[in-house]
Amino acid sequence: MLEHMITPFYRYADFTGRSRRREFWSFALLHLVITSVLVSLAISTGFSYRVLLQRAEFGGSLGVAAIAFFGILAMYALAVLVPTVAVNVRRLHDRDLSGWWCLGFVVLGAVPLLGWIGNVAYLVLMAMPGTEGANRYGNDPRDPEVPEIFV
Repeated sequence: MLEHMITPFYRYADFTGRSRRREFWSFALLHLVITSVLVSLAISTGFSYRVLLQRAEFGGSLGVAAIAFFGILAMYALAVLVPTVAVNVRRLHDRDLSGWWCLGFVVLGAVPLLGWIGNVAYLVLMAMPGTEGANRYGNDPRDPEVPEIFV
């Protein structure tokens, strides 16, 4: 499973081909774990959004810990942005859909009620199995005859 978690980093900016559900959901789990650790560290050190708002409201500075936390979070977000988009596009390709659908779901997410509906639809779409056999985006990644998919 660890191999599938880090595969999107090997295929960093590869927006072609297809990715299986295992690769997509393993990478999502990795995000969840890392983000949970970062947020847990922030909470355990007394940092919270509420404290941040109170300081901003009274003209106080953020402090070194808050700046460091946001710096680490920003570096992590930038480091995973491209592989996250790439694995999402490849997962859509596995469903024989254009990667532009990803942008459509992001735009839909900006609309308050439609964003929730769009998120649920996107999760369902990502959970569905890919098309069997080759499609216009490449060979089936489940096909044992195609070992170069995860190279």
